[in-house]
Amino acid sequence: MAAPAADEVRNEAQTRGHEPYVPDDRRIPEFTVSAVLLGAVLGIVFGASSLYLVLKVGMTVSASIPVAVLSITLFRAFSRVTGVRRATILENNIVQTTGSAGESIAFGVGVTMPALMLLGFEMEVSRVLIVSVLGGLLGILMMIPLRRAFIVRQHGVLKYPEGTACADVLIVGEQGGASAKTVFVGFGLALLYQVLWQGMRLWKDTARRSLDWFVGATAAIEVSPALLGVGYIIGPKIAAIMVGGGVLASFVLIPAIRFFGSGTTEAIYPATAPIAAMSESDLWGAYVLYIGAGAVAAGGIISLIRALPLILSSIQAGLRDVRGAEGGPSASAVRRTDHDLSLRVVGMGALLLVAMVWIYLTFSTAGDAALSPASIAGTMLGAVLIVLFGFLFVTVSSRLTGEIGSSSNPISGMTVATLLLTCLIFLLLGWTAPEHRLLALTVAAIVCIAASNGGTTSQDLKTGYLVGGTPRYQQIGIMIGAFSSALVIGWILVVLNEAATVYSTRDLPALSQPLDVGQLDEIESAPDDPAQYHVWRVGEGNEQGVPPGKYLVNDRGEIRYLVDPGINGRLARRDDGTEVQKFQAPKARLMSLITDGILTQKLPWTLVLLGVSIALVLELCGVPSLPFAVGVYLPLSASTPIFTGGMVRLIADRFARGAAGGRRTESESDMSSGVLLSTGYIAGGAIGGVLIAFLSFSDTIPRHLAQWEYATTPAADAPTLDAQYEAAAAERLGLAATSIPENRRGEVASLAEEIQELNADQLPVYIQVPAGTVVRLPGNRAMTAEDRTSLGQIAEDKLGASYRATLLADLNPDLARPDRLPPGSPIKLPHHDWPALATFGALALLLLVVGLGWWLSAPVAAHQMQPKDMPGAP
Repeated sequence: MAAPAADEVRNEAQTRGHEPYVPDDRRIPEFTVSAVLLGAVLGIVFGASSLYLVLKVGMTVSASIPVAVLSITLFRAFSRVTGVRRATILENNIVQTTGSAGESIAFGVGVTMPALMLLGFEMEVSRVLIVSVLGGLLGILMMIPLRRAFIVRQHGVLKYPEGTACADVLIVGEQGGASAKTVFVGFGLALLYQVLWQGMRLWKDTARRSLDWFVGATAAIEVSPALLGVGYIIGPKIAAIMVGGGVLASFVLIPAIRFFGSGTTEAIYPATAPIAAMSESDLWGAYVLYIGAGAVAAGGIISLIRALPLILSSIQAGLRDVRGAEGGPSASAVRRTDHDLSLRVVGMGALLLVAMVWIYLTFSTAGDAALSPASIAGTMLGAVLIVLFGFLFVTVSSRLTGEIGSSSNPISGMTVATLLLTCLIFLLLGWTAPEHRLLALTVAAIVCIAASNGGTTSQDLKTGYLVGGTPRYQQIGIMIGAFSSALVIGWILVVLNEAATVYSTRDLPALSQPLDVGQLDEIESAPDDPAQYHVWRVGEGNEQGVPPGKYLVNDRGEIRYLVDPGINGRLARRDDGTEVQKFQAPKARLMSLITDGILTQKLPWTLVLLGVSIALVLELCGVPSLPFAVGVYLPLSASTPIFTGGMVRLIADRFARGAAGGRRTESESDMSSGVLLSTGYIAGGAIGGVLIAFLSFSDTIPRHLAQWEYATTPAADAPTLDAQYEAAAAERLGLAATSIPENRRGEVASLAEEIQELNADQLPVYIQVPAGTVVRLPGNRAMTAEDRTSLGQIAEDKLGASYRATLLADLNPDLARPDRLPPGSPIKLPHHDWPALATFGALALLLLVVGLGWWLSAPVAAHQMQPKDMPGAP
């Protein structure tokens, strides 16, 4: 088919009423080193914050607009300081294009890669890096041939709401520069808040209250500025639906399970303990988790099915328009705004990436049998599935982004569909070994990242189409952004996981017989413990009846540590009572459940189908099931700050609309002060969390920062340890331990349980060691006590910290344990709820004030700036 002439392309664009802000014949600075470098840096920053967010609540927010706003402001500030020219609109467009890749890479990585640990594999930096690079670049290259089909020929039909809004931000440059102050204020406040809260631990991370009059129900809110900002951006409707799912889990499902199962004396599958002996968090992990996972899977698939007509029309229109646009304008007549990377480069790059995918799958998922015929066939099938599903879902994602925007694009549903179909194909072929689970998840991960980056690329190219950018430069820029972000995302993911990983010696499972450590090849040490241990990875249904997880085993075949990961782990405190910030990673958990459930056929399907039924009921009632399902899956404490942000947005929008006579106002736009402040909250809070996670590699800095974490009270002279904790709880609440009112006994018992958990390491400290006793130390060492001493003193002298007495007590089970704390010894007390609620309320109030004040300011209209006014224009 003959290539259309340049005049035909120009006439086609004019027919659709499009004239770019920077005309095609203007030549102003665009693809500069400073623009690409700033874009890569901002991409890494927002990629880190997006990863933090997707691990917390399974969602991200678009980074293009805040990156564009920051670009305008930073370049202007640099111009004022140095006297050099101001950056052009096209340079700012390159910055936002390059920077936006970080968010899409982070989403794909956070949704899939943590599932590796749940399937029993190590989450290695190299694996995350390679999958990120391959998926990100493949998604961009697959989208490039679709640009003329979706962006040019469908201009006016496909709206690309985020891309259009970002173009408005770039065009209204003066407004964007002033508004960036709001982003910086939000970033600074949230970063300071995170340091005081998570670093110095001056207040609790979650305010929680068990309801005495409603057994099993607990109200909770996590005091997180990042989640508050998310709620404001996604708006009141979705925020209310999410918290509705949390209310169902915490106020319906868990109390119902508690009510109907409290009389049982045996464990009910899949739990390993009787319901009466389980806490609310135990009930959530054993039952509600699977219900929520079923609801999330059903919600994702339903969103994909609902978009099926759009998907089919997208494929048909895309193929038709790609044929119509085949080859593009001739090289001699090509216009600047129509200059893509050549299809030859795109095709060769895609083929090279596919070959690299096959080589990577061959040597990373098959181990020693990598070159066997069966392994080569399996990895070749995996590569074929990546190409098929990748091109299908990149096409779908690119078009759906134009129809309904990035926030509504069902990437999760596409990933679930990819994983389901891949696992079913493997099951039919009889491929159910661990390496096949790794292969299936890798296929889904690369497709997920490719689809996510394909949608982001289409948004960026739409922005460039509106402002008059050069597509070729944007395509190179986003590939640089994807590569630079991928280099860092893997490290950040591993750091976040390791920072909250708990090596626990408490309540370790008892083995019916010692393990044969000769079959355990991996060796690992625990923090502050020089001994070498064998790594035992335990799956569901093992012969010993041990809960799934990772354990460290000594040479005698005895379990010495439970290694509880930071992502999807279940221990919220270390043995010394220090709180850690766990990441629920709801969608990664879903991916592992699908993979393991289908290929091992050991999923508790009844619970999963309950979740599926909940999603179906909601869809029949006209309620979007996916955000509700995410709310069911997440703890209520994660949904309530999102709901708070949504309600602040509701008040701001209602007030502003009332003042504007019912007309839509700027407070409801993607460029409003409230949205920009929320973006600052998200970035500052998330980056603060990432930086504090990096501090975990030091033993002294976190403890020095958190030296004011706990108040203490002297242990009472009570007959038992439980009575001592109850007395401390009563004193903390201002009550007399001897006369606690009946209506407050539940509150005292709940606080006493928290105090007990906080002081779990205290009792071993006071174990008395007679002179001459041989005490076993980590690393197969031993010592003989010369004088009568305590285990805490030995831990202080030999291990550097008294709380390590917990480990010594585990190594020396023959030492006599005290039955209570010595009267007068310090008992650590948890923080009050009110400091957390007060500081969180201050952030919410500031957000409301900023959101309400937006309608008073007069935004600069886009048409007030003409091309001749642009800095750098000839």
